[in-house]
Amino acid sequence: MRLVVAVGGNALLERGEVPLARIQEGHVAVAVAALARLATANELVITHGNGPQVGLLANESALDPDLPGPYPLDVLGAESQGMIGYFFLQALENALPGRSVVSLVCQTEVADDDPAFLDPTKFVGPVYPRDGADDLAARRGWEIRQDGTGWRRVVASPEPLAMVELGTIRRLVGDGAIVICAGGGGIPVVRGHDGQLRGVEAVIDKDLGAALLARELDADALLLLTDVAGVEDGFGTSDATLIRRTTAAALRARHLPRGSMGPKVDAACRFVEATGRPAMIGSLGDAVELLQGTRGTIVES
Repeated sequence: MRLVVAVGGNALLERGEVPLARIQEGHVAVAVAALARLATANELVITHGNGPQVGLLANESALDPDLPGPYPLDVLGAESQGMIGYFFLQALENALPGRSVVSLVCQTEVADDDPAFLDPTKFVGPVYPRDGADDLAARRGWEIRQDGTGWRRVVASPEPLAMVELGTIRRLVGDGAIVICAGGGGIPVVRGHDGQLRGVEAVIDKDLGAALLARELDADALLLLTDVAGVEDGFGTSDATLIRRTTAAALRARHLPRGSMGPKVDAACRFVEATGRPAMIGSLGDAVELLQGTRGTIVES
């Protein structure tokens, strides 16, 4: 089977953790232990989140006394793809000696008039207390929103339209390589009237990017892996129950938080609606069981 697997940001850096390289490498090693089991009998394309890493890099460049301002978000997205791709590349090569593994820096085309540029919603970077977030927003021109009990920077998250390097990804998968690509949904770029690409200030939603990638690669299944068991009815309440099997139509009828499980549900539904093939949402450690349909939330047509 050809699988597209999206690994959530919490697989790399848990909320409140110091963003040290060794901590992220440790998390990736745990993730790869699960992914390696999938790779033994399947074609595997892996994508990943990058919100915390992009925020970290933005903070670093904003504080650099030799720079007049921070690097643009598209450049930071490329930096984070390289860093996280390296973590996964090395861990997979160590776990699967002899298997071809490739990490690609990838661009994703978006529309320059996407309304998302006027309504930032994508969380990036660390969580701050309200006072600290307000101060940073005033000094750096950020927009901030509440994320759980804290506050975070939000940036534009336009709709992914096309994977620029899709042909290269197809060829590599067809040759038997495990491909790590389109991290963070891909580097957001727009195409001018002259056909030339240029980066834009945005971060694409990783799950929507994964759904697009899975459709364009004609994947047999889309796995959205996170730090919870699946989609729950009544999430956060004492009556919360795991939704085991459902349809895209039934799942769309439920109200889910925009910044939490909502994007994963939207991505799963898009893939199922476009292909008639299943999407799974669940815990990273349950990756094999998700594919077998015995764990997590299974979304079907």
